[in-house]
Amino acid sequence: MLIAACFGTFLEWYDFLTFGALAVTFGPLFFPSNDPSSSLLASLATFGVGMIVRPIGAAFFGSMGDRIGRKPVFMITISIMGLATLLVGFLPTYAQIGILAPILLVSLRILQGFSAGGEIGGGAIFLAEHAGEKNRGFKTSFLQLMGPFGILASTLQITLLQGWLSTEEFQAWGWRIPFFVSFLLLLLALYFRRTLEETPAFKELQTNSPKTEGQLINNLRDPEIRKKMFLLFFCVSGGGAVLFFCSQVYLPIFLKTTVKLPVELVDQLSVKSTLFLVTTIIFAGWLSDQVGRKPVITCGLFLGAALIIPVFWVMEAIGSHLPLTQQDLSIIGCIMFGLSFILGLLGGPQAAILAELFPAKSRNSAATFPHNLAAGWIGGMLPFIVTWLSQIWVDSLAGLWYPTIYLLIAALVALLFLPEPIKKYCLYRN
Repeated sequence: MLIAACFGTFLEWYDFLTFGALAVTFGPLFFPSNDPSSSLLASLATFGVGMIVRPIGAAFFGSMGDRIGRKPVFMITISIMGLATLLVGFLPTYAQIGILAPILLVSLRILQGFSAGGEIGGGAIFLAEHAGEKNRGFKTSFLQLMGPFGILASTLQITLLQGWLSTEEFQAWGWRIPFFVSFLLLLLALYFRRTLEETPAFKELQTNSPKTEGQLINNLRDPEIRKKMFLLFFCVSGGGAVLFFCSQVYLPIFLKTTVKLPVELVDQLSVKSTLFLVTTIIFAGWLSDQVGRKPVITCGLFLGAALIIPVFWVMEAIGSHLPLTQQDLSIIGCIMFGLSFILGLLGGPQAAILAELFPAKSRNSAATFPHNLAAGWIGGMLPFIVTWLSQIWVDSLAGLWYPTIYLLIAALVALLFLPEPIKKYCLYRN
């Protein structure tokens, strides 16, 4: 069950983040411009579009999950994501069909975001409802590894392709290979997911109330659930999204474009820091079982607010005196590891707290909608907003005030208002 649930989520992240890893490549292919910065901005905006529509998918599939069950939704979302990703690999470029190329790319990106809204968050609910009460943070933390593993798989594959192929070959056709590989992963995911059983919590709901229904509107009308949806949106999911995109999406772009590090070197460092993130997530999930979800999450938010601008400043300063020494590389590596550790403090308890904050009958929609709204509107647009602000102010670090201020406010709100959900809600409570 764990493998089947996690593998599908891995595929969603692999498909979704391969696009982000190729943002620099997509710029000249689909958004050609005399200004490389404009091409990059257009590519990042397209990445952000997929994130913006995630809440729509979450609202649609979250209500469907409360109505027809968690498992059927899993099969639908993964099929949409896999097929949309495969079609990206077949797209002609701007040089071949003109303006239709970026239109098709954006359309497929919207489909990816729509399906991801039902999968990411819904997977946490599914696993948490199977995990039981004991050590739920530790058990569900394995689902959070699928994001890093998705990054690792896409980054490693792209790094190998760039090593095997010339720059011209990779730009001409090599970038398509990761999208073709996703189809094989889709077949495996569908095979594994056929074996899944519906969650005990939903089975109990069907027994007690056979006419289950979508609960999103009811959730928004309930003051207590609405409050917790906001806290989940702003502090847990929003803070986690900001840290995720700062450390895993924007940081590699910053190192490649602003610091001017070789692409291959950045990808190698990204792989190592992602492997470290895996251990951090498991540790943070276990730690949240011992001391509570709230202290771990709040600590991660405060650390992120305090350190983002200083560490990016250090990396920019190092890049100003190329070539790099071994000491410089060690410092950059330690910074990437440090950001991964902070992200892990948010990621480890996240799957558990998504489920624990809400009663079973409304859990799927109550958790997935704010979670994907935060990931889409706050995290997904972060690379674009940070890059745009930095260009407006002609300062590569100016845009980083946005995530810094956000994390500081989220940390204070979490400290004052976020409840400690452990043992307060039974996952089978109707």
